[in-house]
Amino acid sequence: MPALLGCIADDLTGGTDLAGILVNNGMRTVQMIGVPEGPWPEDADAVVVALKSRTSPVHEAVTQSLDALRWLQAAGCVQFYFKYCSTFDSTPRGNIGPVAEALMDALRADFTIACSAFPATRRSIYQGCLFVGGVLLNESGMQHHPLTPMTDANLVRVLQQQTKRKVGLVDHAAVSAGAGAIADQFALLLSNGCRLAIVDAISDRDLKEIAAAAAELLLVTGGSGLAQGLPQNFRQRGLLNAIAAAESMLATGGFKAVIAGSCSTATQNQVDVMRVHHAAFRIDPLELANGDDVVGSALKWAASRVGDEPILIYATAAPDEVRSAQATLGIEKSASLVEHALAAIAQGLVALGVGQLIVAGGETSGAVLHGLGVTRLTIGREIDPGVPWTTTMLERPRRQALALALKSGNFGSPDFFLKAWSKLAMVS
Repeated sequence: MPALLGCIADDLTGGTDLAGILVNNGMRTVQMIGVPEGPWPEDADAVVVALKSRTSPVHEAVTQSLDALRWLQAAGCVQFYFKYCSTFDSTPRGNIGPVAEALMDALRADFTIACSAFPATRRSIYQGCLFVGGVLLNESGMQHHPLTPMTDANLVRVLQQQTKRKVGLVDHAAVSAGAGAIADQFALLLSNGCRLAIVDAISDRDLKEIAAAAAELLLVTGGSGLAQGLPQNFRQRGLLNAIAAAESMLATGGFKAVIAGSCSTATQNQVDVMRVHHAAFRIDPLELANGDDVVGSALKWAASRVGDEPILIYATAAPDEVRSAQATLGIEKSASLVEHALAAIAQGLVALGVGQLIVAGGETSGAVLHGLGVTRLTIGREIDPGVPWTTTMLERPRRQALALALKSGNFGSPDFFLKAWSKLAMVS
């Protein structure tokens, strides 16, 4: 199978989101966890290499991304895609700008774009400003994010802080005129010394026109929404013939559980709804720091409750609680304690017979998949925009199929945890 699109995602949930979009739009896609060591999968037109680099130090994020790029280049990919969150999660230091620059240098690409818009999840860009749920990014709750607080909605300004290259804007007037006008703006910006450009998008039509205009770019960067138009580019060039659907998923059984680590507003709402209907256990980072056996307590609690009904184990908290824990423990220590605890709990839940697991939060998902030894995911039916069910085959503690839904903290309706199981039943 030819290697067409090589993707690098800066977290696990984002990688799953992207893989689901590509499958839904006709590309056979495999998601690999971490930089692969083997050959390009025979059953793939596209591969998404999912890293855990969104909040890592800049030099680590760049190194991991370049390692992934080298593997994708060796496979002979026609185009490359750097995927980050639709809320442009980053800090003034990076990692979006530095990684994009490093990939451009390695590919000798003189121009690329940045478009994180995803209208299906109410993320849109207008005049370079990102709106989430109809309000500016810095008023959406993302200003309280514990690791990447977003206090500026102007993405041109945000990206310019992270890169030495000049950043321009393709505004909606050009985007609404179609792919030809967008490509003309690319050329104009390049002639004026811009090497990266934020691109406005307020609808799926906009994203498809932007993707068509980007057909000849060696490197494209953005959220998962933009990727919905890329398969058609390959199809028009005669490189992609098959129309793929969600892959046949492994049959999974076992108990149902949710692990929530994200503290986003969306996940807070989902946790609140879940707690009304099902048993829940809260993880407190201060108890972890005190040396309490929180993991043991959580698993003892779970052992007496797993059965026909899903259970919830969560570290999700309101912004003031998060700030209090960070003030006591420090930002990095607080996050690390929770991630390690939730990864250990996931291992314990699988040992208890959980075979259907939802994980909320990109960093949490990365920790959980690492703890479970997952290296490849099969993409299945979409639950909500940007969140499909996936399956994998675990090798430890015993060989078994596991269904996983890896949810970005910001994604999903309030009843996401409740309705996800019915979507899984439709493909199991």
